[in-house]
Amino acid sequence: MNAAPAETMSVEQLSARVGMTVRTVRFYAGRGLIPPPRREGRNGYYGPDHLARLELVRELQAHGFTLSAIEGYLENIPSGATPEQVALHRTLLAPWMPDLPETVSRPDLETRSGRQLSDDDLELLVALGVIEPTPVEDVFQVAPAHLAVGIQFLDVGLPTEAALAARRIITEHGQAMAVALTELFRTTVWPHLKSSGQPPEAITEMIERFKPLTIQALVTAYESAVDEAKRDTIRRRS
Repeated sequence: MNAAPAETMSVEQLSARVGMTVRTVRFYAGRGLIPPPRREGRNGYYGPDHLARLELVRELQAHGFTLSAIEGYLENIPSGATPEQVALHRTLLAPWMPDLPETVSRPDLETRSGRQLSDDDLELLVALGVIEPTPVEDVFQVAPAHLAVGIQFLDVGLPTEAALAARRIITEHGQAMAVALTELFRTTVWPHLKSSGQPPEAITEMIERFKPLTIQALVTAYESAVDEAKRDTIRRRS
C-alpha cells in the first residue's frame, strides 16, 4: 500500500503557515531556497520540508543574513535532509536569540506597561535598551520580554545616568560571556551531540534546554558574586 503524499498544502496555505506572502514564497522557490512542489496537473503542493526550510529562511533573515548569505547557508544542507534535520539548523540559531522587537505606538506601549509614560520614562527605557525610537514620532520598537524589567526600573526611580552606565556594563560583560559560551558550544557541546547517535528531535530538545540552563547558571553566579562583593565591602569598612 502506497503512503499518502506528505505534500498537501497549497502555496496559499504554506504562505499563511510561515507568515510570508505568496509572492515571497514563489520568489524564494524561484531562487532555489525550497525544492519544487509536488505537481498534480497545474496545481503545486507543498509539505513539511518546504515549511521547515522557509522557517529557517525567516530565522536567518531575523539574524540579518542577506539573501546571498542565506542561499550559501542552505546550499550546505543536503537536499535529502528531513524536515526534522532542517529544523535542527533553526534551533542552533534560535537558542541565543532574544525576542524579536515589535513596533508599537506610545498608547499601545502604555497599555502594555500598565501605566502612563512620561517623556522622562521613555528616555530611561531607551537608555536601558528596552525600547528604541523609530523615525515616526511616538512609535517605538520594544522587546516584549524586557518591558516588564524596564517598568520595574521606572518604579525604583533609577537615574538615567545610572541606567546608561548599567547598560554599558551589562552589554560589555554579556557580549564576552556570549562569545565564550558560543565557542564552548561550537567546540565541545555540538560535536558531542552530533556523535551521540540521537535522532534530530532529541538533539533539538537538548539544544533548547541548553539556553535556559545556561541562563540559570549565569543568574546564580551573578547572585553569588553580588553577595561576595557586599561581604567584601563590609570587610573593608570594618
